Amino acid sequence: MENDNNKAEFENWLDKNEIEEVEVIVCDFAGIARGKMLPKDKFVKGLSGKDLRMPDSIFSVTIDCDFALNEFLTDLEEDLYLRPEFESLRLTPWRKKPTASVICNLVDDKNEFSKSSPRQILKNILKLYEDKGWQPIVAPEFEFYLIANQGDSLSAPKPAAGKSGKPTDDKGVFSMDALDEFGDMFSDVRRYSEIMSVPIDTIEREAGAGQFEVNMRHGDPLDVADQAFYFKRLLKRAAVDHGACATFVSKPFPADFGNSMHIHQSVIGIEDGKNIFADDNGEDTDLFHSYIAGLQKYIPNLMPIFAPYSNSYLRFGSALSSPANLHWGIENRSVGLRVPAGNDRAARRIENRIAGSDVNPYLVFAATLLAGYIGIEQKLSPSEAVTGSAYDIKTLLLPDNIYEALNNFDNSKMIREYMGDEFVTTYKDVKKMECLANASKLTEWEIRFMLANI
Repeated sequence: MENDNNKAEFENWLDKNEIEEVEVIVCDFAGIARGKMLPKDKFVKGLSGKDLRMPDSIFSVTIDCDFALNEFLTDLEEDLYLRPEFESLRLTPWRKKPTASVICNLVDDKNEFSKSSPRQILKNILKLYEDKGWQPIVAPEFEFYLIANQGDSLSAPKPAAGKSGKPTDDKGVFSMDALDEFGDMFSDVRRYSEIMSVPIDTIEREAGAGQFEVNMRHGDPLDVADQAFYFKRLLKRAAVDHGACATFVSKPFPADFGNSMHIHQSVIGIEDGKNIFADDNGEDTDLFHSYIAGLQKYIPNLMPIFAPYSNSYLRFGSALSSPANLHWGIENRSVGLRVPAGNDRAARRIENRIAGSDVNPYLVFAATLLAGYIGIEQKLSPSEAVTGSAYDIKTLLLPDNIYEALNNFDNSKMIREYMGDEFVTTYKDVKKMECLANASKLTEWEIRFMLANI
């Protein structure tokens, strides 16, 4: 197997860092780390054979730990073989024993990659750009809430208490005092990030009650997706250690601001390093406009990736700095696709504001890059740029709900062509099972207004 080629790299790194145990991890559709812990020697031995295994049903797991099996992933639950990716190898800073984490791909008996692996889906989309001589660049901005540790409670969430013991529900945008309340936790976040080579940039207080934002530095989408995957995990770990819970749920407080994951994206030439979105004079190129048009046309078919849960759709159109449609504009935060102002060619980029923080980073990068790529391939033209508020514009609308979005996704021949039948069908099946499980429960509204009145 291919791992024989870098077995020596693994051994040298593990020995240098005096590692005793290794976490072998697979990212599921929800972006959750699934895997197992191995002694270092067993891990190294497994690199040469087929000892590192996981059933293919790992990609059929729903958020409530059911299995959406189908014609591709059956109840046989056949083993796939873990292929650790050396570039994803990191120290795990919160473990007592010296521990490493490594993200794995999965291959079958024929050494072919799993068609449902989110990391492989992203690799496949990046290959499209590589064949054109292009390198996409992305940078995500994560919003999240710090809420009180729920324990086993099913009650509504509450903002977490900081050092003072009081919930930070003052809604103090950019409040330094609010950051100070969780200073020790964010110090651990910074420390963990440095140890795990996750280059986070700005940390700031956002508008919601107990809401914060962390910006990550731009880079290659696969590297940034690995970093985003690790960031979510380390943030949750740091929050728990300080008596709180970090949530990336899109709308944990329905009447308050939502959690987005804005994605800044551009594309450069591999040979010359020049941004293909602007010319030498800093003017927009046809490729730039076609990329925007691709986002406008194909995001509606990819919405289950940008908004993967019923809750995700509560965020749209609320006028709380959230998008209502797929219009674009320069320095306009009411549109779904914002272009930051400036004549610097190197900085010309698009900020996709559609995704919530509840997304899988591999899949959402793949989705936004795919939509833009198809737009370029089809030489599409975008709508006119919007200069005023876009909230009341009733064109280029987003799907209203997860059911409409799943129908668009399932029936899109273009998305199936690029992402594959196995992935599209399995992802759709997982999301439909989650929807049915969610719909089978009484909501707080039903309990309050219907039980005693109907």
